[in-house]
Formats: sequence, C-alpha cells, structure tokens
Amino acid sequence: MTHYIPEDLPDRIRHFIDGEFVDSVGGETFDVLDPVSNETYVQAAAGQQADIDLAVAAAKRAFDEGPWPRMLPRQRSRVLHRIADLIEARDARLAELETFDTGLPITQALGQAQRAAENFRFFADLIVAQRDDTYKVPGRQVNYVNRKPIGVAGLITPWNTPFMLESWKLAPALATGNTVVLKPAEFTPLSASLWAEIFREAGVPDGVFNLVNGLGEEAGDALVKHPDVPLISFTGESRTGQIIFGNAAPFLKGLSMELGGKSPAVVFADADIESALDATVFGVFSLNGERCTAGSRVLVERPIYEDFVARYAARAKNIVVGDPHDPKTEVGALVHPEHYEKVMSYVEIGKGEGRLVAGGGRPEGLDTGNYVAPTVFADVSPDARIFQEEIFGPVVAITPFDTDDEALELANNTRYGLAAYIWTNDLKRAHNFAQSVEAGMVWLNSNNVRDLRTPFGGVKASGLGHEGGYRSIDFYTDQQAVHITLNEAHSPRFGTSK
Repeated sequence: MTHYIPEDLPDRIRHFIDGEFVDSVGGETFDVLDPVSNETYVQAAAGQQADIDLAVAAAKRAFDEGPWPRMLPRQRSRVLHRIADLIEARDARLAELETFDTGLPITQALGQAQRAAENFRFFADLIVAQRDDTYKVPGRQVNYVNRKPIGVAGLITPWNTPFMLESWKLAPALATGNTVVLKPAEFTPLSASLWAEIFREAGVPDGVFNLVNGLGEEAGDALVKHPDVPLISFTGESRTGQIIFGNAAPFLKGLSMELGGKSPAVVFADADIESALDATVFGVFSLNGERCTAGSRVLVERPIYEDFVARYAARAKNIVVGDPHDPKTEVGALVHPEHYEKVMSYVEIGKGEGRLVAGGGRPEGLDTGNYVAPTVFADVSPDARIFQEEIFGPVVAITPFDTDDEALELANNTRYGLAAYIWTNDLKRAHNFAQSVEAGMVWLNSNNVRDLRTPFGGVKASGLGHEGGYRSIDFYTDQQAVHITLNEAHSPRFGTSK
C-alpha cells in the first residue's frame, strides 16, 4: 500500500504563546509519528514548567488588561462566527492533516472538522441569546444574576478526534470571555497547530489563545498545578482524571472532566433488528473504535441472540479496513504503536474470555501500520476483562440476557457510566430502562447523535460535571448574585438597647 503524505507539512511544531510561535525555553522536543508508517514525521516542542508559566502569564495579562473579557457578547460572537467560517473553508485540509496524524478515515475526519465549525457557531449564537435570572419580591427587592468570565482556562484534550474535541472546549471558554491555555495530546499535535492562524485571522487578540504542546506528565501537570489557572477542563482516561483531581485539590480549581466509558447497547427482541445492527456496528467501529461513547458492550435478548451475533459478525468481517486517506475506508489505523499494543493485548485476553466470531488479529494484506481487524467476541461473561475494561479500539463484547432486570444489571455492571443505547419498541420499557440505567447520556432507538443544547457528561468513573449548552456557560463563568432593596432596609438593630 502506498503511503500518503500530505503536502506542506510543517518542518516542526511549536508552541503558540502571546501571539508568537515559539520553541520550548529549554529546547526540549518529542517525536511525532504517523500511524500508517509508524515513522517520525516531525519534531514537536515539548512544553515544560517554564513554557506553561509563559503561556499562563500571557493569558492572565490578556484577561486582566486586554479587550476580550470586556467585549460585548455580540462582538465576541462575530469573532466566533469568523472562526467557524475559516474552519469550514479549510475543512478538507483539516481533515487531511487529522487523518494523517491520527489514522482516522478521511470521510469521518471531514465530518469532525465540520462539527468543530458548528461548535463555534453554536456558542457564538448562545452568548448573544443568553439571558440571566432575575428574581423579584414585589415592592421589596430585586435580585439578579451577573455572569462573569473566570480567568485563564486550562484545556487538556485527547488524541481521538483531537481538532473537534478541542473546539468543544475552546468555543465556550472563549465565548464567555475567558482566555485559554490549550495542551493538546502529544500523539496528535498536528491539527491543533492550525488554531493559531485561524484565531489570528479571525481577530482574536494576542494572549487570549495560547497553545503548549508536550507530555501530560510535564506540560499537562504544570498547567493543572499552576496557581493562576482557576479552571481545568479535561477529556481523557479515568486514571489521568483521578491524578488531575488530586493535583487540582489544593487550589480548589473548577473541574470538568469527561473520562472513559464502557457503554452498553441493549437490544431487546422487539427492536427493529436491522436498525439496531446498523447502529451497534457503527457505534463501536466508527472512529476506529477510539471513542469514549462507543457502545463496546452489546447486550442482546436471548430469543434473537444467535441470529444477531451471526449477522453482527458478518457485518464486522465485511468492514473495509485500510488506508485512512481512501474515502472507501471504514476503519483506519490506530493512533500510535503504544495504543496498538494495548488493543492487541485485549484481543488476546478476549480469546480466553469469549467466543471469537470476527477479527482477532491484523487484517490480511496490511503488514505494517497500526491496523486491527474489527473484532467481535460473543458469549462474554460480565466478569471478563473485555466486558469491564475500556479497550478504546475496534473490539466489541456481546452478551445475552433473559429478562429486563438482568439486562439492567448487566448494563450497570461496570465502573463507568458515560452513555447507553437502548433498542426496543416498547415505550414504557424504553423510558423506564433509560431512567434506571447508570449513564450520563441515553439514546433510545438511535445512534450517538448530539444535540449541542443538552448536557454532555458521565457518572461514576466516566466523569465529573457536564458541558454542552448552558452547562458550558455555567462552567466557564462565575454567577454573582446581586441583591437590591426597593424600600427601607429592615435590619435588626444590634447595639441600640443601652
């Protein structure tokens, strides 16, 4: 297979601090690989404490002294709409770079670029339409809520669909008047480097957006521990979230954390089976299975179980795995050799825990690169590691159930609680099951289709807090209550009795 390399790749990836592209203060760098050849294609600046200090100082200066927090919402909205226009105009280039850097199929990467533009449009509209609460006690008191940006927001983002997930944090943080320091994932820094030019062209003032590349243990750690960063928004794995929680505690920082998932897709015998197959196959194999909301446990009612497993396996075997830049590709290359080894180790574990009905190794004809054949295990016990642990790759566990109660018990039987997908035509069952399942988000008879107005987040080990719509506005602003008395203030008169 020929190895596609985009034209005009940067000769190195640098930080962006206070309107300038800069190297690390100490000159540190790290290698960036492309997941098809697993060869280093560029060196990126590896941020350290000193680089984070410079970025935070620039962001704090822009917040304390600059125009951005003081602009009218309509002024910031116009800038955000220009950002969305620029993303849409460059969507093909963004997708090309994202695919090269992550191994995501090009058609899916293009969709993610377009979603990034939509995220900016949504928050550009929301801050103009935003209203704040007012409470009246007729003739006595008026109380109103005044929202204020908080300061420097530290944004730490993952390597799966990196550009789109960065936009989910950048758009509301900037819309509400904060300044930001973004620390993108070290596996995939390429598309993040495009934000600087986009923001500059859109008219974002210097210092409002700062970008520091590097490792989580170095740059990410320094950002979380910086005393001038009151907010941390993090998307990533649950163990890292626990570390961030602990490191942020001494500063009592605001935290929003969207963490791991092991989401169930529950298929009852009365479901539209063809639609359920479409959704459950797409739900775990799209984005190479590297998605937090993947329905990676499929629970199927016994009367349809064997037929469902057979049809699911046939679909999985037919998935087109190959060159991420080929529009026909449905599953590309996993992001990095370290992650490939992790996923393959779970495939081997699964061979001792379930019945392998599809995949189970490297696809034929793809001898190099981080390719994993879409892998399906049936008859998986709830105590199996592949049932309990997040694999984050194109691997699915299918388990039968006999009763509604058993289905609910299986669905809730992990430490995670991000998403759940329920397939049934019984209206009562659908709503009762949705209310009982331990998940921050539930889709009934539908795939993972996001309405940006709704809260996004999980329960249990899947996260802390919610973002999306007004929940993002809540997170990135302080809500100050202002109380006004309309008549005489009646206070107890202490100290007047002598």
